[in-house]
Amino acid sequence: MSLAPDLLEILVCPKCKGSLEHRTQPAEALVCHNCRLIYAVEDDIPIMLIDEAKSF
Repeated sequence: MSLAPDLLEILVCPKCKGSLEHRTQPAEALVCHNCRLIYAVEDDIPIMLIDEAKSF
């Protein structure tokens, strides 16, 4: 299962409040291109903690 489209419409980057790109491959994640951070999605729950995000 994937994140609900309604949820994807309202989620923003917690750091810059910018838009997020939803990726499903290789693993489901939300990507902020402004901050260059990747937020993981585990068991259909986005982990939107800045300290838990990975840089790219």
